[in-house]
Amino acid sequence: MGKLYFKKTSKEEKFHHPQPKKETIEFLLNYSKALSVIDYKQMKFETLLN
Repeated sequence: MGKLYFKKTSKEEKFHHPQPKKETIEFLLNYSKALSVIDYKQMKFETLLN
């Protein structure tokens, strides 16, 4: 999964301006939309709604 984070570009561009791939952004947004956190007393329950 580590290979998904950045586009392959020149060494200078990687050093100064790393850009995430579109697929990575979509994956994180979809994950955050599906994640539900419920607080009950002093406990937290995390569920994925997929």
